[in-house]
Amino acid sequence: MRRRTALMLPSLLLPALAAGKARAAGFPDRPLHMIIPFTAGGSNDIVGRLVAEHMSDRLGQTIVVENKGGAGGLIGTDLVAKAEPDGYTFLLGGSGSFLISSLVQPNVPYDIIKDFTPIGFIGNAPNVITVNPKVPVHDMKELQGYAAKAKPPMSFATPGVGTTGHALGAMIAQVLDVPMEFIPYRGTGPALTDVLAGRVDMITNAAAPLKPHIEDKRLRAIALAAPKRSAILPDLPTTVEQGFPGVQSATWYALLGPAGMPPDRVSRLHAALNETLADQVVQKRMIEEGVEIEPSPTPADFAKFLLEDRQRWKQVVDRAGMKVE
Repeated sequence: MRRRTALMLPSLLLPALAAGKARAAGFPDRPLHMIIPFTAGGSNDIVGRLVAEHMSDRLGQTIVVENKGGAGGLIGTDLVAKAEPDGYTFLLGGSGSFLISSLVQPNVPYDIIKDFTPIGFIGNAPNVITVNPKVPVHDMKELQGYAAKAKPPMSFATPGVGTTGHALGAMIAQVLDVPMEFIPYRGTGPALTDVLAGRVDMITNAAAPLKPHIEDKRLRAIALAAPKRSAILPDLPTTVEQGFPGVQSATWYALLGPAGMPPDRVSRLHAALNETLADQVVQKRMIEEGVEIEPSPTPADFAKFLLEDRQRWKQVVDRAGMKVE
């Protein structure tokens, strides 16, 4: 039916198509802004700046990176939600700062589905489940058996309430049906310090910040929370391999703009992003950061993933009663 309508009304469609091409041809004609909702120096900052640098080359305009940290990502994310939807301002969104924070933070000033335009997916950094070496577990089965009998319950360090690390911990406790004590910290650094010192039993995070401690045996990695192994830790079995397909989590990265962006500008940014992700220099740097590049074929594919991932984590968050007080 759509095809027949198009054939019947060429005089109406052709001017619209021509206008769309004209807008795309002139965009961008000034610098763009990427908002990263974290302070400088972390994995989000590294990934965002790498993408911005190489997208700039393809768009022919500078992408100015602005770090707007605070409130678990809400401050920077809200800036983009309220920005002019002209394609010149967009967000480096992530599983924790964008999605999970919207489920656990009180009074979130935006709707992550209604107030944003998905541009494109960047990739995943699968999370590694680790324990202090003094904890006598080496795989998921042993973890389940030990945690079921531990008194007091096993302790689990999180970078904060409502972070990806906290959500994965809750997922592990639910799937293994074991009690755990979750201890929130203000960031990965202090959480990791206490696990390395043996004051807390467990921590999960992306592979890159944990790998040096795994290699020097100050941490023991027991599983990658993913369906397939990662190049950054190729010898580490996955949760799926070990018989726990319900435990899967990755820190993901993506680009989003304000709601109402012109489709031709979304397409232009999406194409520049995917060209960037195909660059061998970018791919090498991403691998070093433990990020598995996974470009979305279309912005609509990323939008579909976002809806599905939000529903998956909502079930975990609701069951665990995760809320920032």
